Amino acid sequence: MDEDETSLFAQEVAGIKPLEKSEVYLVKKGPMVDFVARQQAAMIAKEADRNHLSQDYVEKVEPNDVLEYKRSGVQDGVFKRLRQGKYGIEARLDLHRHTVAQAREHVYQFTDDCMRHDIRVAIIVHGKGDRTPDPDSQAMIKSHINKWLRELDAVMAFHSAQRHHGGLGAVYVLFKKTEKARLDDWEKHQKR
Repeated sequence: MDEDETSLFAQEVAGIKPLEKSEVYLVKKGPMVDFVARQQAAMIAKEADRNHLSQDYVEKVEPNDVLEYKRSGVQDGVFKRLRQGKYGIEARLDLHRHTVAQAREHVYQFTDDCMRHDIRVAIIVHGKGDRTPDPDSQAMIKSHINKWLRELDAVMAFHSAQRHHGGLGAVYVLFKKTEKARLDDWEKHQKR
């Protein structure tokens, strides 16, 4: 700074009085943070995030619609046997009287359990949803099942069940083989 600027500054601040010195103490307000509880909550949230099944818009199906889906690579004969209910059902999930949110959790967990236990064919009983008085709310679980099963990589195919297994209120599900099951099949065929 040159002398002109210094004297100009001194003139400007000439009438200013310094503030009284006051010390400020920063104190935590409220209870101590429980970091263990926060970590557990984060783990639970992370676990819940694993469930990638959509919760948003679903294309509505009618109570009497047939649900069917086959991934590419599934043989026609395998799909036909599934459709006809000729495979033994190894696991069952009943979603009667469940909300859509509860059904979403159960379907995700059920699929995970089936894969961990090498289950190939299961049945999910969702109900037709035709007893709901509001026509716009009919077959909501069924509509979501139709969407969710397509989103699951473990599901190779599904089809509405035969009448004796629940008919249009249930669906057969064909899961992909686990690596363990694939290896067992390979070893079985090598021994021939």
